[in-house]
Amino acid sequence: MIPYGKQNISQDDIDAVVDALTSDFITQGPRVTQFENAVAQKVGAKHAIAVNSATSALHIACLALELGKGQRLWTSPNTFVASANCGLYCGADVDFVDIDPATYNLCPKRLAEKLEHAKLTDTLPHIVVVVHMCGQSCDMKAIHQLSEQYGFRIIEDASHAIGSKYQDKYVGSCQYSDITVFSFHPVKIITTAEGGIALTNNPELAKAMENLRSHGVTRDLESLVDSNQGAWYYEQQSLGFNYRMTDLQAALGTSQLARLDAFVERRQVLAERYTEKLSALPLTTPTLLPASKSAWHLYVIQLAEPDCRRRVFDELRAKGIGVHVHYIPVHTQPHYRELGFEWGQFPAAENYYQAALSLPLYFDMTEDEQDTVIQALADALR
Repeated sequence: MIPYGKQNISQDDIDAVVDALTSDFITQGPRVTQFENAVAQKVGAKHAIAVNSATSALHIACLALELGKGQRLWTSPNTFVASANCGLYCGADVDFVDIDPATYNLCPKRLAEKLEHAKLTDTLPHIVVVVHMCGQSCDMKAIHQLSEQYGFRIIEDASHAIGSKYQDKYVGSCQYSDITVFSFHPVKIITTAEGGIALTNNPELAKAMENLRSHGVTRDLESLVDSNQGAWYYEQQSLGFNYRMTDLQAALGTSQLARLDAFVERRQVLAERYTEKLSALPLTTPTLLPASKSAWHLYVIQLAEPDCRRRVFDELRAKGIGVHVHYIPVHTQPHYRELGFEWGQFPAAENYYQAALSLPLYFDMTEDEQDTVIQALADALR
């Protein structure tokens, strides 16, 4: 089967994990710090906090920004459920902003309209989680300008986007946000098997997230309430979690990070080849903003006749081609419908979903495999 995505593991990756496995530390140790420093240096951020998943990173990012009951988090409906769930974990109310049909990302114009109305009704958001769909950055400058006008904080859910650039800077630099989150799931650009990371330029946010990932416990002498104790002493200063990354995962991540640029360049070549070879078929290929360089985590097409999507999907899967659909709009999920959301509220995201089809794209994909996908898609559309 040709999967929609998969990891690439080299001998260097294997050696790095074996070295960690035979070292004195296999849980959280020096390799986690090494990985954090390497990611921060790569993307141009001042602080990095590695955790066991991007979902965990989103959760502690919201808590560090003091999201709580009676406050609101807004995000895109076109995302995985974690981008919204992180708000519910904090007891906040969650709402959505419709997408730009061209880029599949949260639309700054729709955001501006919703903010204007929210100001009149005293329902402005505390946090907006922007999602860099497929690896392409949102229009962060426009969203940041709105944050200055309306006073909300910004989290970049860049789970798809390590290696992407916006205005010639790496996503993750936090130029226009408070915190950026990456995912290292096996189908992402680089992997730590499972894992995530939160980046920020704010030392207070970094300290808060470091504390939250480890039960809210600290041994830092300068932070202790009672420092007149022995070397065994520690304090729980907040209600934290066990969200720590292991040294085994960090060793794999550090090794993978050395090939990040190569991973992204290969995906870009394959994406451009898709765009060229699909041009004659009845579908729409992805649109890129001039200011963006996508990491191409996903290559999503829009079928000209959405009613045929199920048949095309089934035919391709029957031929061993792992097409997928990203994403079912979050507000249409049963849990969110119980919260009062319904179909019809975010039409651009819903129309996108009805026609969306994710084609296989991964570093190891050969041109022959890609041609097989293209030919099978062409046959199904006929």
